[in-house]
Amino acid sequence: MNETELTLTAADGTKVAGYCWQGSDAPRGIVQIAHGMGEHAARYRRLAEALTKAGFAVYANDHRGHGKTAGSPDRFGDLGVGGWRALVADLGALGEFARRDHPGLPLVLLGHSMGSFALQQYLLDHATELDAAVLSGTSAVDVMAQLIDPTQEADLAVFNAAFEPARTESDWLSRDEAEVDKYVADPMCGFGLDGPSVATMVERAADLADLEALRAIRSDLPILLLSGEADPLAGGGALVELVASRYRDAGVSDVTVILNPGARHEIFNETNRDEVTADLLQWLDRVVG
Repeated sequence: MNETELTLTAADGTKVAGYCWQGSDAPRGIVQIAHGMGEHAARYRRLAEALTKAGFAVYANDHRGHGKTAGSPDRFGDLGVGGWRALVADLGALGEFARRDHPGLPLVLLGHSMGSFALQQYLLDHATELDAAVLSGTSAVDVMAQLIDPTQEADLAVFNAAFEPARTESDWLSRDEAEVDKYVADPMCGFGLDGPSVATMVERAADLADLEALRAIRSDLPILLLSGEADPLAGGGALVELVASRYRDAGVSDVTVILNPGARHEIFNETNRDEVTADLLQWLDRVVG
């Protein structure tokens, strides 16, 4: 697998850092990855390797306030002046970049956790620009917003409550202790969005539950929801099923839910990650070919 670092210049002038991973053969499609809160795109190298072996070119960027896009640790969690809307717009900018590299190929956008919230937002206005969408570690954002104080920094450690007494504050991420330890040791992981950024993230949460808004998503867009049943964001799977049922009620005809018993939040870093990746690849084979 070949890795190339890239830099996008967003409409507001922000420099957005990212990666492209490709195999030695010409790809049959593109998978774009949007990472979660308090992490960065390089953590998806293992998934990218599986995808490139399956014939996909893979693109991912560090969101605003994250990774190399943040520029320095003191900017971690700060989405900047453009806030959440700019972060969502960056998804489209990277997708356009990838399509220029590979004109005519199908584009699949995979969003994990906060990245899946951004993807839910993106679909309301840009579903025609995608060939398929994958929501990993997702939730009903309007329900989650009721539990968030938009004036305070998001504290990821609150998700650990179901696993107390816990070995670390990040046990909620995975049953694989080695993966949790890598996350804890990573200086670019473990933070939440600051108060102003949280406020911009949840300001349009109600739109993601609005049937009329969801009807803007084209009816033939394949959507896959992947989650662990023990993921605190999943609500035992009920909140993932709620998101899926909303899409179906809005007329989207191809919505698939895969819930993994016992698995926690980072489904691609879980003890059954090979099974999860195989499920993703099988679904991609069906919807992309």
